[in-house]
Amino acid sequence: MFKLKPISRDSIETALAKAERYRLLGEPNEAVSICLDILEIDPASHQARISLILALTDEIPQDGSSFARAIEMVTALASPYDRAYYSGIAWERRAKALYSSKGPGFSGYVHDWIVKALQFFEEAERLRPTGNDSSILRWNACVRFLERHKELAPMTEEAPEPILSE
Repeated sequence: MFKLKPISRDSIETALAKAERYRLLGEPNEAVSICLDILEIDPASHQARISLILALTDEIPQDGSSFARAIEMVTALASPYDRAYYSGIAWERRAKALYSSKGPGFSGYVHDWIVKALQFFEEAERLRPTGNDSSILRWNACVRFLERHKELAPMTEEAPEPILSE
């Protein structure tokens, strides 16, 4: 069987740039792999962890299990702001992935997951560093999403969560 090869510490900065490039090219699985390589030699790399979370959330439309993996990575972030902000990103992207797939019972889940994202962005706004309005930008994007999609409504009854990986 083949074994993974470690990258050198000197290549971390370049590897992070490559991960970002792969995300922009719509190849999040490549970015995930690069971030895992970085974290293998530098488990404390905040930037690699953030890039990994974002790449995992990019994968949600193709792989529903990526949401759980992203949330797991979010819990390891040191900053309460980062935990709130990136949780919001994960819930927002999960909701939009389900909206795009129009799976069974999507309306209630999409609405409720966007509301969950809004709650996280509101928490992040309270915790944000001075001059950082990222949580407000995400809040506004979610509100506009709900305004554009008036067909979305809160869930009114218990329904099993949709399986996004099928």
